[in-house]
Amino acid sequence: MDLTNHLEIVRLTDVGQRREHNEDSIASDAEIGLVVLADGMGGYKAGEVASEIAVLTIVAELKETMQELEPGETDAVSGMQAESLLIIDAVAKANESIYNVSQDQPQCAGMGTTLVVGLFTNNKLLAGHIGDSRMYRLRAGELQQITEDHSLLQEQLKSGLITPEQAKFSNNKNLVTRALGIDPSVDLELHEHDVEVNDIYMLCSDGLTDLVSDEEISSTIGTLSANLELVANQLIQMANDAGGKDNISVILIKILKPFAIERTWYDNFFNWLK
Repeated sequence: MDLTNHLEIVRLTDVGQRREHNEDSIASDAEIGLVVLADGMGGYKAGEVASEIAVLTIVAELKETMQELEPGETDAVSGMQAESLLIIDAVAKANESIYNVSQDQPQCAGMGTTLVVGLFTNNKLLAGHIGDSRMYRLRAGELQQITEDHSLLQEQLKSGLITPEQAKFSNNKNLVTRALGIDPSVDLELHEHDVEVNDIYMLCSDGLTDLVSDEEISSTIGTLSANLELVANQLIQMANDAGGKDNISVILIKILKPFAIERTWYDNFFNWLK
């Protein structure tokens, strides 16, 4: 199903004020409802290598496999929907590629990347992430973070060692507990969410959220929601005005109309036989 007319997608990335290189990579494919954002880390230029491998691999894998997928297909063994398995497999291949390059190329040793990926299908969003890049949803004026950071800071918050107010000034903001490409395998956290018309979803790197509060993000998206390009530019400008200490990347997606999979009587008959 082509989702080009069902989703509005805007993406923007900026090097920030203090970095020489942009180690963030972003991509989208409205036709298959795919958005991907990665924030690389490592030695000189290695971070941008890791994030680019991640994004290119995932987009290429899903572009190919989604075209071969039967709508509404589920895996006979696990019972999981096929799209979820395709995302997991694509991320695993990206992890393997990054890890192998880091092992083979001394200048890339230890490189890795965070990841947040969204796939819109059948009036749902499959949201996967690794690390502290985030996904948010604005619905009916309320902004909600729908991913939970894989970071030392988040673990401290969950255990009650620090308060949310203390977290704002923590020195542990950028210490992730999970990253793509660091180890031979990695666990992708993947969840399914129902979507509604007029929802706005945002993927972003920590170059935004370290400097711009959720309240400011919510107000900006809500006020300027009729123009997503203006929203993206304004959010990046706000982060740069606050110091721009890191690369800043934003992907915004607005749900324009439903995209449920339409089944024919033929599909329903054979599903009943199963």
